[in-house]
Amino acid sequence: MRKLIVWGAGGHAREIVWLCEELNIKVVGLLDERPHMKGLTVEGLPILGTLADIELLRDEVGIVCAGVGDPALKRRFALTTTSSGFRFAPPLIHPNVRWSRRNVIGAGSMIFEGAVISEQIRIGQHVILNRSVSVSHDSVIGDYVTLGPGVCLAGNVVIEAGAYIGIGASVREKIKVGSWSVVGGGAFVKDDIPEYCMAAGVPAVVKKNL
Repeated sequence: MRKLIVWGAGGHAREIVWLCEELNIKVVGLLDERPHMKGLTVEGLPILGTLADIELLRDEVGIVCAGVGDPALKRRFALTTTSSGFRFAPPLIHPNVRWSRRNVIGAGSMIFEGAVISEQIRIGQHVILNRSVSVSHDSVIGDYVTLGPGVCLAGNVVIEAGAYIGIGASVREKIKVGSWSVVGGGAFVKDDIPEYCMAAGVPAVVKKNL
């Protein structure tokens, strides 16, 4: 596997570095758009700047765009990476994840320790499935989605592109969460959630449009 460079220099990026250590994958540095961050180090890794600063490494590294949890930021990093001619990292799956090889997992997606991903599940690109996430049969998770720690999805759930499901939330079977919506932590989703809105509560209700 290629060496990797991770977009982001915050807490989630550090968790990606840890995941790579568990997989014996070498991370050579981090990317950060803030000029004052360039040249600093995080977990002993240099912050290299932006893609323009690593042109010479284009053919040597894969880029992790899911080093941040914000779906919109992941999308922007992914579009920038593609337009700059860099390649995405492959999916990174912690060795303690239980998952069926009949599932489909897109480029650049991150699945952390303790997750259980059962049967006939489709996961898009640059998705984050955090610690102890559970996804049941025939569910579909779109590009750029982030599932917080402990999220539970029942069977035949659809999480559309760019949605963010907060820590410990649960979604009942055959429910759809619309694109670029946010579900608050600890929520129980028993009805479909429209796109571009924020929902929270038990049961979850729409609180506002985004």
